[in-house]
Amino acid sequence: MKMEHLEHHLQGVRDQLKNHPLYAQLESVEDIKIFMESHVYAVWDFMSLLKALQQQLTCTSLPWKPASDASVARFINEIVLEEESDFNELGETKSHFEMYLDAMKEVEADTSKVLQVISTFTNLEHISHQIENTDLDQAEKDFLQFTFEAINTQQPHIIAAAFTFGREDLIPDMFLGIIEQSGENGPSKYAKLSYYLKRHIELDGDEHGPLAVKMIKALCGSDEQKWEDVFTYSRRALERRIGLWDSIAKKLTENKDNLVDAL
Repeated sequence: MKMEHLEHHLQGVRDQLKNHPLYAQLESVEDIKIFMESHVYAVWDFMSLLKALQQQLTCTSLPWKPASDASVARFINEIVLEEESDFNELGETKSHFEMYLDAMKEVEADTSKVLQVISTFTNLEHISHQIENTDLDQAEKDFLQFTFEAINTQQPHIIAAAFTFGREDLIPDMFLGIIEQSGENGPSKYAKLSYYLKRHIELDGDEHGPLAVKMIKALCGSDEQKWEDVFTYSRRALERRIGLWDSIAKKLTENKDNLVDAL
């Protein structure tokens, strides 16, 4: 199964994600707040996928040896540089996760829960049990469980599949539209969120997507079993993302119902 066939077979579930009803429910900064309080786990676990790929596809041990594919190693190292130590809107060095937390605080979203949750994760050997012991909702647990299941295979092509597919391409543009419509001071009031979203669009738009596809092609080559593995994990990544979107959509509906009841 080559990339063209892979994308064809994933098209249905990708369309489900692209056309998810959640997007129509995102209408206000309050909606963004609720979204971010669940989506933050996807921002955090992305870094674990990335660092797993760095361990597998570059040399992070001693004595140093050349990577098997220098172009793939460069791609991973470039993303690590940008995601782990980028510059925020003030020129301060921060990871994108930390920038996301700052943006959450700006819209008055709760960051204490995610910080408490990730503080309980100590090692890969026990992380599945540790995830189950959190008070996250089931969709958030399922999302994280899948991520670390992929990482624990220690198979670069499987980790790359979970890393590449199921991204939230529509969200940055949509959030920026909501901010711009939230009043004349909207963009300046939410400067950290605006910057984060624009940076996300800049980095992921033209470069990272195509390079991630190239990485999967390099990792799978002509090995049909690896292509089958990539299809299976890519589909599951998309399904877990849809499950997370379903959960957030339910929270948005419940919040709006509560607001109506309070009137």
